[in-house]
Order: sequence, then structure tokens, then C-alpha cells
Amino acid sequence: MSARDDVLRRIRAALGEAGTGTTPAGRVGTAPAAVDVPQEYRTAGADAPGSRAAVEQLVDRLEDYRAHVHQVTADELPAEVARLVGDLGGAPSVVVPPGLDDRWLEALPRDISVHRDSPDAPMTALDLDEVAAVLTAARVACSETGTVVLDAEADQGRRAISLVPDVHLCVVRADQVVQTVPEMVRRLAKHPERPQTWISGPSATSDIELDRVEGVHGPRTLHVLLVSPSP
Repeated sequence: MSARDDVLRRIRAALGEAGTGTTPAGRVGTAPAAVDVPQEYRTAGADAPGSRAAVEQLVDRLEDYRAHVHQVTADELPAEVARLVGDLGGAPSVVVPPGLDDRWLEALPRDISVHRDSPDAPMTALDLDEVAAVLTAARVACSETGTVVLDAEADQGRRAISLVPDVHLCVVRADQVVQTVPEMVRRLAKHPERPQTWISGPSATSDIELDRVEGVHGPRTLHVLLVSPSP
């Protein structure tokens, strides 16, 4: 049986006997017959959430997507945030969501302006465009796909603040790293009403000649600060 014959056989089976098209009931738009759809995909990975193997796989995927990964402990995080923001040059400003942990900002130099976005007085797109970077937390990360997801929790903020600034500093705890997409979706399903932003490396696109352009519809530069517990 050719691949074409196999595809047509499956279509006819889904449509039932009337799916031959010889009767009105077999035309497009009729109700298909009940067919058992095998769901044999893995629901969890071999590596436990937060395991060294899952974290190493996430780092490999993120770096392949041209993200910058910084592995730090919780105690080292404030200094690393200050270093990355300071490396932006000049006296840059940074926007943070309303529920961000203040301890992450305690090492920032005094000449760096910190704008805390507020639901009561949200920054406009023009205001956000003037900000050099955004610092957020994350909800979950999938190591197999190298994807970090934000779901608008107070420490992650509205989608706009992580999409408009040119540089995104995203903090991911090691225990938030799962291996497979089903595991990630289960965590996100706890709050299905929240808008989500799925991030796999910096924003990028390419034209028909495959010339890569970054920063088209999101941050040009992505820094993932992967945090392990302090000893």
C-alpha cells in the first residue's frame, strides 16, 4: 500500500461507509464516524523536574537558540543581575513586574532607574520602548524544547513588558525545569485563565533567503538566569 492509499484509507475510515462520497451523507461537513485515536505520547520524561540532566538539557537547547544562560545560586543572583544590567552601558533603566522579589534588585547601582510596572498605572508601549531591559521571573521551562513560559503572575507581569524592551533578563529556578511538553502544560493548566508567553531564545525571524533577523517581535537579547538553591 502506498502512502497515498494509506492516507485515503484513514480518511474513509474516519468518515465511515458514507465517506466514499457516493451519497449526500458522505459529502464534506457530515459528522465523522467515531474513531479511536491512539494517544501514545509520553506524559513525563525520564528525568525528574529540576534534575541535573533536565537542567543541562535546557542549557544546551537555550544556547543553541542563541540565548545567554547564566547558572547562579540564589545568593549570587542579585550580583549577576547587576552585572548584566551594568553591561548594557551608560546608565540604563530596567522595568520590573509589580510582584518581583526586591532582593533581586538590591545590588543594582544607584544610577540605574528601576520602573515597577503597575496594574493601576501601566507603562505605555512608548514608555517601555525607552527602557533598556526587563527583568522577570518565569512559571516553567521545558528542557526538551528549550522553552521558557511566562503566565502573567505578579512576578512576571503583563505580556507587554517582556515583549517591548530590547533585552529580557528572565529568572528560572532549577525546580521549574521539566523535561517534556505534557509536564509543562500540566503546570500551566493550574491557571488556564492567564495569558501566556512561550519563549524559545531571543525573538527571531528570517526571510526567504534564510537571513536571520533578531528582535523583530520581541527582545533581541535573552538572558536566562538559571538559579539553583544556595548551599
